[in-house]
Amino acid sequence: MDDFDLYLPAPGGAAGLLADEIAALLACPRERLAVQRSGVALRAGWDAVLRLNLHSRIAQRVLLQLWEGPYRHEDDVHAAAAAVAWEDWFGPQQTIKVEVTAQGSPLRSVQFAALRVKDAVCDRLRARCGARPSVDTARPDVRLHLHLQARQLALLLDTSGEPLFKRGWREDKGDAPLKETLAAAVLAATGWDAEAEDPLPLVDPFCGSGTLVIEAAQRLLRMAPGRARRFAFEALRPHDAAHWAALREQARAAERPWPAGRGARVFGSDVAFRMVDFARRNAARAGVLAVLELRGGDALQRRPPVPGPGVLVLNPPYGERIGAAGVAGALGADEFWQRLAAHWKTCWGGWTAWILSPDAQLPRRLRLKATRRVPLFNGPIECRLLRFALEGRNDTADNGHDRERG
Repeated sequence: MDDFDLYLPAPGGAAGLLADEIAALLACPRERLAVQRSGVALRAGWDAVLRLNLHSRIAQRVLLQLWEGPYRHEDDVHAAAAAVAWEDWFGPQQTIKVEVTAQGSPLRSVQFAALRVKDAVCDRLRARCGARPSVDTARPDVRLHLHLQARQLALLLDTSGEPLFKRGWREDKGDAPLKETLAAAVLAATGWDAEAEDPLPLVDPFCGSGTLVIEAAQRLLRMAPGRARRFAFEALRPHDAAHWAALREQARAAERPWPAGRGARVFGSDVAFRMVDFARRNAARAGVLAVLELRGGDALQRRPPVPGPGVLVLNPPYGERIGAAGVAGALGADEFWQRLAAHWKTCWGGWTAWILSPDAQLPRRLRLKATRRVPLFNGPIECRLLRFALEGRNDTADNGHDRERG
């Protein structure tokens, strides 16, 4: 098939990281990619659509642009949608949903504009195929995206279906789980080398239901993030089931074997034993228990599980929730972070800590200097991924005798 205009939305602040990932996955020059504020645009073929859905850890979706042009009124939206050959992509037996985003649109109602797209699609398919598709807002077979700017509109076909952060392994989750795509962006920003022959140990002492450590473990084992889920493109007319099966088999064959006696390189712990149980069940479904160790324990007491140097990566509870993160639950935020920094200096010297937090005062609370600040958004929450080089006496690895069993 011909090349298409593709657009891959990224978590807020992660478009550059996504561009690096796409360039590596497609073995293409980064200069071919258009890095935009909220994602990455490129021209690529159908094979790239499949590979990006299967392998991208950071992209939110893989969208295929079918029309772009100027508009002023709702009638222009209808005319644009009527001009797209939707029958080349799906038929009236499949259900549809139209989703709309707008930035500076002059239209009085963007939802009415979405209805105009739906009407145009249904009328065109009835004229060419003899029947209209039904609308399913909950679980549609086909998702269409209308993006409205001040003077330009774009119509895009969603080849992913469910957003790509839904890897297929998460069934147990806590109150505020980190999305897998953002976790992948965090890990990419740290520079942790999962491809190394002997990767540095990676520890999350606030692991919750396991998002960061499971993402890290899958990277270590070279597991495709889309290995356990289905995609919307499988229901589209251009889909070649044999080619897709071959790509999936290639991905499985490329996974990294990990001998049973080699031991874990990724470690997670949480003060809430219930969360550790959730993380362990999620990790089992994700197929990563060979390289991942999970235990209960307080971040204020946890020692390194193996000798350093290594990497601490954490997304601690925000605001008032920090009180639940240590044995001294009544501590205020300042005292908690000061005690944690003192513990790190005593036991984690030589390690590097990366903390994702919306708290601009966190370096002051820790009394540590941040050597790097990466802006990222956790949904609507503006955060910084802060890097701290931990100095202190040589770390003392946890020998297993003083662990709190999870």
